[in-house]
Amino acid sequence: MEGVSNECCPEFNPVLWDEKTNVWSNKKFITSILPQFLYIPLPGSISMMMKKQMELIERADAMTHSDEYLWLSNDLSPWKSEHFIHVACNVPGAVNTELSGTFVSKVFDGPYNAVPLWKKEMDLYLNTINYTPDKYFVFYTTCPRCVKKYGHNYIVLFASV
Repeated sequence: MEGVSNECCPEFNPVLWDEKTNVWSNKKFITSILPQFLYIPLPGSISMMMKKQMELIERADAMTHSDEYLWLSNDLSPWKSEHFIHVACNVPGAVNTELSGTFVSKVFDGPYNAVPLWKKEMDLYLNTINYTPDKYFVFYTTCPRCVKKYGHNYIVLFASV
């Protein structure tokens, strides 16, 4: 299966997620909780988590195709965040979970620190399509190195509605 491990971050296609309504039924993910300080991940915590999770995913042959790659983040508090990596099947040794429901997605391009402003823009967009967000997830589509490589810092907001 073509996966993200061979190419770092796959090149992101914003058309797949921009202003889309996604209905998920038991979409499989593995999860991790990470410490952060005032919403900023502690140095090295994301890379260590991703390395460990990707090893488990590869060992279980649970990698999704690159155009299905999805890594969602949710800030639980200023001190910890929750991360969901989409997988093809349950992964032994990982915390497996499933997400179900309706999720509206919208793509943005810019710096990581613009997410709070984009959430306000997303609220306005959701209002135009008669939805109210219950919870937000953020999909940081590429690592800082790949942002330089591709020339875009696409970030997708997912609103559970």
